[in-house]
Amino acid sequence: MNQVLDKGQISIGGMMLECSMLGATPASAPTIVMLHEGLGSIDTWGDFPHRLFERTGASVFVYSRAGYGGSPAMNREFPLDYLKRHAREVLPGLLETIGFREGILLGHSDGASMATAYAADTADPRVRGLIAMAPHFVVEPETLAEIRRARAAYLEGKLRQRLARYHADVDVAFWGWNDVWLEPEFTGFNLKAELAELRVPMLVMRGDDDRYGTHQQVRLAQELCRCPVEAMLIPDCGHIPHRERPELTLEAIARFVERVLPRRPLAGPAHESS
Repeated sequence: MNQVLDKGQISIGGMMLECSMLGATPASAPTIVMLHEGLGSIDTWGDFPHRLFERTGASVFVYSRAGYGGSPAMNREFPLDYLKRHAREVLPGLLETIGFREGILLGHSDGASMATAYAADTADPRVRGLIAMAPHFVVEPETLAEIRRARAAYLEGKLRQRLARYHADVDVAFWGWNDVWLEPEFTGFNLKAELAELRVPMLVMRGDDDRYGTHQQVRLAQELCRCPVEAMLIPDCGHIPHRERPELTLEAIARFVERVLPRRPLAGPAHESS
């Protein structure tokens, strides 16, 4: 039986995911659903979800994917198509379980790729907008070089110690992500077809100093999408805009939310997706 709590765990398809809900339930209020980065969890967002809730007035739902944070892993190794698989096999059930009726998907890094794939593949009318922070739409040499540096820091430096504060099984969280990205076959991953299918307004944000790729990620969205695309390049910022430039990031997101997500309670029967 699926169950969602204000703060605790949600059961989806045999997996238990830790989650947190700020504001009214997604069945009764517009909601921002946040998808974390490749080494993220609920806790790595810090106080940003709460600040987003206070600034926008929209409800905010945050969760940790299987193998991250306090969510038990289904498998110790991630499949090569884990980004698209989460979008197709996990996210639909999650949105249905929480009673999502209208809102925005906000993803960071891996989470941005997953949110993009979901919005494109499903054309879900409940999704009114998409926010992609530091997204990966294609695999770039710069991305792989940074991921190799992360591997060295995990094995030889203090990265494992730092990440262990956020994950119950830090080795599953790290190696599941790192091993997949450094598989030779993974270089073919891209979301070009998905970008061309997007039909909802999109905000793409990247730091000018983000070493996990280049501004090609932004240009692809601008060139391929047939939906409104707002691009924001953040000065003096790396891969984590909500932590490195929180005020600028928060205000940009709030302006986008105010344009595409009306601040009002929902009424009438819940949407049933086909």
